[in-house]
Amino acid sequence: MSTPNTDFPGRLPFGARLAAAMDAHGPLCVGIDPHAALLESWDLPDTPQGLRDFSLRVVEAVGGRVAAVKPQSAFFERHGSAGVAVLEETLAALHDAGTLSVLDVKRGDIGSTMDGYAQAYLADSSPLAADAITVSPYLGLGSLNSTLELSAANQRGVFVLALTSNPEGPQVQHATTADGRAVARTIVEGVAEFNAVAKASGMLGSVGLVVGATTGDAVARLGIDLAAANGPLLAPGVGAQGAGAAELEAIFGPVRRNVLASTSRGVLRAGPKVADLRAAAQKAAAEAAAALLG
Repeated sequence: MSTPNTDFPGRLPFGARLAAAMDAHGPLCVGIDPHAALLESWDLPDTPQGLRDFSLRVVEAVGGRVAAVKPQSAFFERHGSAGVAVLEETLAALHDAGTLSVLDVKRGDIGSTMDGYAQAYLADSSPLAADAITVSPYLGLGSLNSTLELSAANQRGVFVLALTSNPEGPQVQHATTADGRAVARTIVEGVAEFNAVAKASGMLGSVGLVVGATTGDAVARLGIDLAAANGPLLAPGVGAQGAGAAELEAIFGPVRRNVLASTSRGVLRAGPKVADLRAAAQKAAAEAAAALLG
């Protein structure tokens, strides 16, 4: 069983820690997505023990070598309490490796329910506390206020879904409000307000955005100013299997250096050997750096 992350009372804000990690290791976030097919391809059973072997092997391969690692909570939760215990152990292992954890939970609710989620994932007293989590703002960005306040108080981070590449996303994200702005644009502008203090201090904010690297011209067409948000941009779809330099320039433009490229299967398919996983992560990091920084 893992222990709560209570040993960093003086930790830097998440945005500053992530910027330093990206400078040191490149702009790559490796996902841990232990779905049944991947477990089978690694000759591991679809059980909590197989889940544990898979997850800790990924941490061994990339811990201390990439900017961040993103466990997908759903693949742990499907194993019940034993799976959640493995998630706790995985988060603790990332902490011990000195690697930032971005827990992909995409929680979004109102009132005390959202406060409960925030306490579960962002409070120092929780064994499930991560350096950052993903959240959904589509019950209204205001529903996340207390979550963002708790993350700031504990120097943790939040990535808010803004523009996703799934085909159903535009139905909500591209819809317009009464004043004619796209819903996604209001989300980005709201995040900019939360990051204003960090921006005034010349630091990267700790409230980031999830923006798919394959969303085409949506950023420009919807009048979205990603630079104003001053936050990290978690971007699935960067590299050999997705967007290249031209597409990234069109979407992210002058804020490409704020992009944290997310990859899961592209690295995980190289397993189960630690050396092969490590080599795949190094290749993915180099491809992301070439596309984003070259």
